[in-house]
Order: sequence, then structure tokens, then C-alpha cells
Amino acid sequence: MPAPLRDIARYLDETLRTADIPDYPNALNGVQAENDGVIVKVAAAVDAREQTIHGAIAEGANLLLVHHGLFWGGMLPLRGAQRARVRALLDGDLAVYASHLPLDAHPELGNNALLARELGLVPSAGFGRFKGMDIGVMGESIIPTRVLSARAAEFAAKWGGSSRTSAIADERTTLRWAIVTGGGGTTDTIRDAHAAGIDTLIVGEGAHHTAIDADELGVVVIYAGHYATETPGVRALAERVGTVFGIPWTFVHVPTGL
Repeated sequence: MPAPLRDIARYLDETLRTADIPDYPNALNGVQAENDGVIVKVAAAVDAREQTIHGAIAEGANLLLVHHGLFWGGMLPLRGAQRARVRALLDGDLAVYASHLPLDAHPELGNNALLARELGLVPSAGFGRFKGMDIGVMGESIIPTRVLSARAAEFAAKWGGSSRTSAIADERTTLRWAIVTGGGGTTDTIRDAHAAGIDTLIVGEGAHHTAIDADELGVVVIYAGHYATETPGVRALAERVGTVFGIPWTFVHVPTGL
């Protein structure tokens, strides 16, 4: 049955606590583009890019749920690639709902909690604070670090990417771990991990120097791919919307390889 966009948006806002979770200014969490208001199928994608917009429309969807919304680059003139993206959106009468950190942080549907599950880990606390809120997760385990690294590599490959581990010794055991998906591999995050007694930090991506920072602090960092580590949340979100509102959903897979 078709469902009103306003009802789906209200449900998502409440479920994700969109108004309560701080984020970067250009995230613009919530409905970023409206359509005629009656949703017949939902598509999920990591990024609101021209290719995922066309992909959603080709699948018969008229609501696109994304992690990275339309406005990451800030205010841009409607010409070139930006014009093409907006034109595709309007021509296809496609609504867009974006959720960045609220989706990352959700304890059930969030990227961090779901990545932990994919890797066979069970979170016991939050980690990775942003403006007073824990966005990531942490926990305890007894698992050979090489096994965890191999699981991350398998997961990344499934979503069109690759995983790299900063430094690893076969005899190491992961006892305390933390996850911050996407661009979580910053120097500050690595220092926070060290301060919290984390021996293995799993992130999406990080700059070259972060591997050096981690090595000098004795923290293993697994870079499992920005795109790959942010696929679980939007897929789970679309599935939830489909279940609650009784409408079909699909995932538009456009990997960046990063």
C-alpha cells in the first residue's frame, strides 16, 4: 500500500532522533527533497549522487534514503554535475531523506552497531564522541586480531571495496575493540581509543599519517572502507520502512571503492 511521505518522515525523525543528534551543518538530516507525497517503493543508497538517483527511479522507487545527502559540498550553483543531479531528481519525482550521524549512532539500525554484528562482535558501550554524543560503539572480545582483520576484508569485498590493517602481528589478540564507521580514522579517534584501552579500532578510512599514529600508540587500525562500512544502516533503514509501512524496498549499490 502507498504511504504518505509525511508519515514516513515523521517515523524516521522519531526513530532516529533526528532533532536530538548533532551533526555537521551540510548534513541537513531529514527530508531534503519532497515529491507528490505518496510513496510506493523505497530505495536505499549510501550517497545521493546522480547514479543512485537514476538507479532508484529505474527500480520504481519514489523515495531515496541515503546516508550522505545532496548538500555535502555546501551551496553550489545549479550547473554541470549539480544541475544534472537535481534535474534527475525532479524529473523522476523522487523524494530524498538523509540521515548521517543519527543513523550512525542508532543502537539497532546504525552503521556501527550493524558492522559490529557483521564482524561477530557485541557492543557493550558507546565510543567516538561528537559534540557530547557517542556515535560509535566499543566492546570486549577474545579473538585473534588476524581473524578480525580477515572478517573485515571479507565484508569490504562484498560491498566493492577492500580492507587494510595498519600493523598486525599474528600472535595479537583483540581484547578491547571500537568501531567508528566512515571517516572515523582520525588522529583524535586513535588517541581516544588508546586512552580507553582499545587495542583494535575498526573504521572506514583514515589518512596515511593515522597508521603511524596508531602504530606508535600500539593500536591496530582496520580500515574497512568508507562506503562498505556505511552500507548496513541505509539497508536496514529501508527494510524497516518497508516492514512498517508495507511497501517494497531495494538497495542501489554504487560503490566508490574507498
